Amino acid sequence: MSENLFIPTEASKAEKYEAILPQIEALITGEPDLYANLANISAVLKQGFDFFWVGFYLVKEEQLVLGPFQGPIACTRIAFGKGVCGTAWKEGKTQLVPDVDAFPGHIACSSASRSEIVVPVLKNGEVMMVLDVDSDQLNDFDEVDQAYLEELCKKLSETL
Repeated sequence: MSENLFIPTEASKAEKYEAILPQIEALITGEPDLYANLANISAVLKQGFDFFWVGFYLVKEEQLVLGPFQGPIACTRIAFGKGVCGTAWKEGKTQLVPDVDAFPGHIACSSASRSEIVVPVLKNGEVMMVLDVDSDQLNDFDEVDQAYLEELCKKLSETL
């Protein structure tokens, strides 16, 4: 696939995901390097939706360790069950947080982050990593984001 994305400008959120997800699939199909794929996925989501922060935390040595991302600097390590990312890892399910300040134990890697969605990437029922997406707006994520990002993470898990 070329390095150019088609991102519809006058489209609904769902229509943008419908346009972007096949492009992500084309980018990662046949590429065996996990970090290259995670970097491109982060870049596509950041460019396509102008999210504040998009990236991955990988499970390593009983911690989540920062992987490829787009946005300001981030927390490097997150403990199991801590913050939104650690909770997604512990529970093995998506965390949709409309207001991070209201989330018990939220880890503020950036004070500009206002809402967040974290989707675990599972392989054989085990969380291998999480996709973390932050917004500088309250209530920026909804069931549309959740459905499409979960679909993306499922496709990603198939490449692991």
